[in-house]
Amino acid sequence: MRQYKKLRKKLDYLDETQIEQIHRAYEVSSSAHRGQRRRTGEAYVTHPVAVALILAEIKMDYQTIMAALLHDVIEDTDVTKADLAEQFGQPVAELVDGVSKLTQIEFVSKAQAQAENFRKMVLAMAKDIRVIVVKLADRLHNMRTLGSLPVLKRRRIAKETLEIFAPIAKRLGMRTFSNELEELGFSALHPRRYHILQHAVERARGNRKKVLTLIDQTLRDGLSSGRLPSCVVMGREK
Repeated sequence: MRQYKKLRKKLDYLDETQIEQIHRAYEVSSSAHRGQRRRTGEAYVTHPVAVALILAEIKMDYQTIMAALLHDVIEDTDVTKADLAEQFGQPVAELVDGVSKLTQIEFVSKAQAQAENFRKMVLAMAKDIRVIVVKLADRLHNMRTLGSLPVLKRRRIAKETLEIFAPIAKRLGMRTFSNELEELGFSALHPRRYHILQHAVERARGNRKKVLTLIDQTLRDGLSSGRLPSCVVMGREK
C-alpha cells in the first residue's frame, strides 16, 4: 500500500525491532478493516495509516504509532482489547482502548462552560497522555477529509473541533495541531468568512513581501557602499 510506504519512510528515527512491530500492527489493522470503506470511497485502513503518519511526523514513540494504526479496531471490528494485549502487549491495548472510550463520548455542549467541563473530563479520562495525542491526530485527519460528509454533520464536527479539540491541543502545547484544527474548523463552520479572511491575508502577505524586499535591498545597498561590504542580510515572514 502506497500510504504505508510513505509512513515507513518517516520511521527512520525508530529501531528495526520497533518498525517490525509497527508493520505487524498495520497488518492486523488492514485485515480487521478489510471490506470497510470511508465516505470518500477509499479503503478504511487509509485513515489509521494517515493518523499514524501524522504522529510519525512529530516522532512519537512506536507504541503510539501502533495504537494509531489500531485505534478503530475495538470499536469497528471483531478485534478485542484482549486480542491486542495478547499480540502487542498491554500498553498498546490500553492506548487503543483509551482512544475507543474517548470516541464513544457524546458531545452535547451548548455553552463555553460546558465545553470547558468536557475538556477537563477528556483530559481526566486519559490515564496516558498518549491517548489524547492519538485522538488529536485522529481528529486532525478527519477534519482534513471532512468534505465527504453531509453539511449538518460537517458543522457539528467543526463546532466540536473548535470548542473541544483545538483548545486541548493548545493546552498540551501542540501548537501546530491546534492551529490547523482551528483553521479547518473555522473554514467548515464559516466558509464565506474564511474565504474573505483568506483573501485578505494573502493580499496583505503579498504587500508585506514587497516591503520586505525593498528593506532588504536598501540594507544591502547601504552596507555594500559603507564599511561592511561582507555583511549578509537575511529575513523571513512572521
